[in-house]
Amino acid sequence: MTSPVTPTFIATDIELIKEADGILAIFVPEAGTLDATAKRANRLSRGAVARLVDSDGFSKLEEGKGKMLAFPINMEAEGVVVIKLSRRPDVSAARKAGATLAKMAGGKPVMALCGNLRRAEEVALGFALRAYDFDDHFTKDSEAPGAVTFMVNDVPKVTEAAEANGAIADGVFFTRDLVNEPANVLTTTEFADRLVALKKLGVTVKVLEEDELEKLGMGSLLCVGQGSVSPSKVVVMEWMGGEKGDAPFALVGKGVVFDTGGISLKPAGGMEDMTMDMGGAGVVAGVMKTLAARKAKSNVVGLVGLVENMPSGNAVRPGDVVTSMKGDTIEVINTDAEGRLVLADVLWYAQEQYKPLGMINLATLTGAIIIGLGHENAGVFSNNDALANAFLKAAGAEEEGAWRMPMGKAYDDQLKSRVADMKNVGGRPAGSITAAQFLERFVKPETPWIHLDIAGVAALKTESDFAPKGATGWGVRALNRLIADNFEEPQG
Repeated sequence: MTSPVTPTFIATDIELIKEADGILAIFVPEAGTLDATAKRANRLSRGAVARLVDSDGFSKLEEGKGKMLAFPINMEAEGVVVIKLSRRPDVSAARKAGATLAKMAGGKPVMALCGNLRRAEEVALGFALRAYDFDDHFTKDSEAPGAVTFMVNDVPKVTEAAEANGAIADGVFFTRDLVNEPANVLTTTEFADRLVALKKLGVTVKVLEEDELEKLGMGSLLCVGQGSVSPSKVVVMEWMGGEKGDAPFALVGKGVVFDTGGISLKPAGGMEDMTMDMGGAGVVAGVMKTLAARKAKSNVVGLVGLVENMPSGNAVRPGDVVTSMKGDTIEVINTDAEGRLVLADVLWYAQEQYKPLGMINLATLTGAIIIGLGHENAGVFSNNDALANAFLKAAGAEEEGAWRMPMGKAYDDQLKSRVADMKNVGGRPAGSITAAQFLERFVKPETPWIHLDIAGVAALKTESDFAPKGATGWGVRALNRLIADNFEEPQG
């Protein structure tokens, strides 16, 4: 598994600047004022730093972006990265500055001269998130990244804050690794094994196998995986760091490790991307790792349904009728609308077993949400305004795009079936909404609930602010903040 860069924080010492190798980073506000460390770098480079700061190129930079001085004289460093950043930046700008530095450093050793820069720990988190690289399947050994050092005035304070952020990076990386893995590696069994390993952090993990799922009546979930040789599983992760006996918050994830579409076979072009169809389960796993790593004072249970959707002589067919754990019957119109069949049973199990005070499910559920929102926002569907607003606030604070979508009876009526209680698709119009309506049928009226359709944000073909191409880890930061701000015991 990929581990985030762990920076070292040292006290400010301008005498170390001359000998620093790799990349030296300095942070300069819009006004161009140089602090003591930047002045030292400027003197050593015979005014090159000041000339760059006075240039039109620097003045036109957005906050958090930077310019490189290559091979400065009188210094061991290969380059000096000058990043535009206020001395008291907000969290967003600080993280973007760190991400800029990581991208420009390219794995070389880094010394970041932060001095009394506020939120240096957020710069470090931005650096760690952007420095991610999934290289597990290259035969050529990759070079280990260089050491990353942050020079700060208040080492204890920044170090403590950075340790808390390190738990977030751990969770994001866990999610990204899971989503990036090919399906022949991340089978349902391998996925479950990686979740069982969270026991080392104090998470209680239980794996429900197919015979147990049959006894529970999870016919909706089991039908999806019946065409695959990989066994279907439900993995339950409990982090009980809050008051004993208090109801937990529940996170539920779709874990389709590969989705061919089943008998309703997908087109060949782009099918290789369906290794990411377990993205919802990946986010749940990452959040649980973050909560455990930071010893969150909250009770949270994460449940994921792990299946593989394959065509075979035993695969579920269009027109089949299956019975869910709830007892409702479902006419399977399209076997490629399988994620909702998985989630239906896991949602019901979560409520029956834990009676959660709130519940959020995540799934790469519909292509329709990409048509509606592109790759900038996840779709947010909810039966509870307070929970929806709390999540949107958390997502906004973490700059993880999310947009609330409508629900209503007219959409729900599209799911009427001639032969069963419901059908699993409602036609092309409002496809992402009818998928949410299907899920809501398995949510008890008293349970505050959100469905997050993350099909457009779980993995990208282009790099983003905090991730290279591929898995983004979207949602780990937002859900961690939601829990910290709303469902966690006060510190102290």
